[in-house]
Amino acid sequence: GFKVTKNGGKRCGKTVLANFLSDTTERLGGEYRPTQGVRMVSFECDLESSSDHQPCEVTLWDCSGNFKFESCWPALTTDSCGVVLVYNPTVPSQLREIESWFSMFVSSQGLQDTQCVLVAHRQPGDTHTHADTHSDLASPLSSLMVIQSNLEENPEAVRQHFYTYLQKVVKVVTESRERDEMSIIT
Repeated sequence: GFKVTKNGGKRCGKTVLANFLSDTTERLGGEYRPTQGVRMVSFECDLESSSDHQPCEVTLWDCSGNFKFESCWPALTTDSCGVVLVYNPTVPSQLREIESWFSMFVSSQGLQDTQCVLVAHRQPGDTHTHADTHSDLASPLSSLMVIQSNLEENPEAVRQHFYTYLQKVVKVVTESRERDEMSIIT
């Protein structure tokens, strides 16, 4: 299985996205309730690229974006295979905050860029359009895959882009495990 840590700005839709990707709930919207610390959701998905076509077990660690939980974040990132940083692209402060999230959740863990994805998640009813979120990103983030997420308009595209990201994570982890096994043998 793969542990994928999710974090991002407050009220950006991390939990809604986690619920959607894991098929935990069919209903979008509802009353906002901030995540307290961390919440884990596990699910299986079938990634076409896996050579033996075995379902991939994924555990999303849905981390609170509230800085009062910051002391817990290092423990949450340990042994993460990937990081999903979620932000609302219509909130300028969140665009600036994702650089901090990247530093805390990706750089500090030595993860490759392919093991991180940015999700520009639009809230239900958000009419603000922003054509090119990528150009607004600071240099360490500009090379990352960005998923434009709008679960009201095209939910299956969001799922397919997320699966593409998972395929990259599986590839990196599999190659790393194979190298480790070979180093033990030789």
